[in-house]
Amino acid sequence: AAIFGAMWFFFIRPQRKKQKEEKKMRENLQVGDEVITIGGIYGRVISLKEDTIVIESKSDHSKLTISRWAMQQNLTVHDDVVSK
Repeated sequence: AAIFGAMWFFFIRPQRKKQKEEKKMRENLQVGDEVITIGGIYGRVISLKEDTIVIESKSDHSKLTISRWAMQQNLTVHDDVVSK
């Protein structure tokens, strides 16, 4: 039981916390946010739908439609988000 507890505390708990933070970030995306996809594409959010996002790439300003789950990071800092 102690080994399972240690595994949960050091492996499962941090991963669940990270998944919650990523889900919250994806739900709070707004048009105009600067983002990075899991594929490493930098872009700006043009439009939001329930499951997809349209971003404009920085390099050649092409528009890409991607899944929400493919967002890795939001580079835009919003005033309404409480920082840690």
